[in-house]
Amino acid sequence: MFKKILIANRGEIALRIIRTCKEMGIATVAVYSVPDEDSLHVVFADEAVCIGPAPSRDSYLKIPSIMSAAQITGADAIHPGYGFLAENAEFSEICEEAGIKFIGPSPDMIRRMGDKALAKETMKGVDVPVVPGSDGALKDAKEAKEIALKVGYPVMLKASAGGGGKGMRIVYSEDQIEKAFQTASNEAEAAFGNPELYLEKFIENPRHIEIQVMGDQFGNVYCYGERDCTVQRRHQKLVEEAPSPFITPAIRQKMIEAATKGAKAVNYEGAGTIEFIADKNKNFYFIEMNTRIQVEHPVTEMVFNTDLIKQQILAAAGEQIAVPPMNPIGHAFEFRINAEDPDNNFRPSPGKLEYLHFPGGFGIRVDSHVYNDYKVPPYYDSLIAKLIVWGTDREHAIKRAKRAFDEFTVEGVKTTIPFHKMVLDNPDFNNNNYDTSFIDKLLNKN
Repeated sequence: MFKKILIANRGEIALRIIRTCKEMGIATVAVYSVPDEDSLHVVFADEAVCIGPAPSRDSYLKIPSIMSAAQITGADAIHPGYGFLAENAEFSEICEEAGIKFIGPSPDMIRRMGDKALAKETMKGVDVPVVPGSDGALKDAKEAKEIALKVGYPVMLKASAGGGGKGMRIVYSEDQIEKAFQTASNEAEAAFGNPELYLEKFIENPRHIEIQVMGDQFGNVYCYGERDCTVQRRHQKLVEEAPSPFITPAIRQKMIEAATKGAKAVNYEGAGTIEFIADKNKNFYFIEMNTRIQVEHPVTEMVFNTDLIKQQILAAAGEQIAVPPMNPIGHAFEFRINAEDPDNNFRPSPGKLEYLHFPGGFGIRVDSHVYNDYKVPPYYDSLIAKLIVWGTDREHAIKRAKRAFDEFTVEGVKTTIPFHKMVLDNPDFNNNNYDTSFIDKLLNKN
């Protein structure tokens, strides 16, 4: 087992990892940028190293600074969390060369599954259903037109090397292809340094469902059920739940079998997520694999009573990981509390938290790195907390979430709490009658 782990991240996920390390008897090293000096992940780590100024490129994305911090503190492993360098094959490779274990997949696994076109080909090779579209990266807009004609409009252009809605355009007719191709390609190059695009049939009114996988060094791949991440805005998830209220037990089993085949196809090690979209008839298609722990992993932990970060660390250390329970128990939601103003197009709202009160009670968990008088910096993701709620069933979990939000108090900055209350009061959400366009419709209605 590792003696000391450096956490190459910030905020709530860094603190989340530190907590598990402490329970496992592993020393921790936090890294931080200048404005993050007072963050709780810095306070509770055994050691902390400043790695640079505010911009991510000069701190959390600066590999030489992170590697230097690991070497001077004697860390024998690095946990990347999510975002930043978590899916950076070069970083994984540099860790390998330095004799420091990267707690995640190998560089080859990251490259194979991080390139979405290549990931799609890998999945097709083991008979995992994929959305009809191009076999790889497109050469130009002319090829995009030819393939779109075969699969039928509408289609979606997607960046081969990215996610989060960057380099993505929906195209409804042939006359839109050339402009959309150029715009998406430019956006992809700016965001990911790679202009390549691929094309897929656009599945209208889908549900977004992902399977949590965990692989070890013995070739085992286990699945911890599914999460429904359909409630999203501009391809950014806002509410997640487990299990999905949309799929049937038979579909769940087929999804798990498909995800297991996909992960085994690349000898996957560590935590990962196989993401699917499902149409109204519950036909499901692979869209991508995330080779890291997800922001929404706590909902799975709640219904399977399993510490997924611990399983990640065990897998990286070459130890056996736990076989998950057969079925989830109860129902869980995660609500992302962002320092944003929902009334002003979710504009970021950095500033000082003048008063903060977290909800509590049975079935309530809050993952956060903030506290009273904490200053939310304007430089990073606006996530300040995650409210995770467990109930005996979906209806019970919704009632508990409403109670929790009545207690959740944040003053000094705008947050997405009023937005989440609006979602919980919505009849379509309560009746499981929604798709990925739900938020847009909800906001337009209000």
